[in-house]
Amino acid sequence: MTILTTTRLRLEPITDSHLEGLCRLNSDIEVMRYISGKSETREETLSMIERVKARWAEFGFSWWSFIDIDTGELIGAGCIQYLGRDPKNPLEIGWRLRTDKWGKAYASEAARAMAAFAFNELKAESLYAICMPENTASSQVMKKLGMSYRGIERWNDKDVATYSLDKTTWKKQQPAKA
Repeated sequence: MTILTTTRLRLEPITDSHLEGLCRLNSDIEVMRYISGKSETREETLSMIERVKARWAEFGFSWWSFIDIDTGELIGAGCIQYLGRDPKNPLEIGWRLRTDKWGKAYASEAARAMAAFAFNELKAESLYAICMPENTASSQVMKKLGMSYRGIERWNDKDVATYSLDKTTWKKQQPAKA
């Protein structure tokens, strides 16, 4: 299982040790408003952790907990997973953050690290991201990542705004190595 690091974050594959931080994150209705529309119970978060651990074992990627390097606190979570949870579909990138961390570029920072992992380690040809059309904060992160708007599509039983980024575009926007 791969740990990713950024300037301010350590992205650790989700494990049982992240339960309390994930419960805080997933039980916040504001965090979950555009994801499921409801807060998650402790049991639902435990179930999610079990699913995520199984996906790490099966695929070698899934969800990470975002750990603030300075404080050691779990401040968010993000993923590389199959869109619609089906291996026949393209890879999806996604994230969620505690509300007290919104607007501080943590999502963009984590998204860049996860995209680099998908393109460099998994050799993905493209990445997709979805969000509720009214979730402008998330769509801004997608645009900052270099993703292009594809339109409204049906995923996870919802009509969502869909964005994509291909490997060629990703490589072009990476800084030249000295």
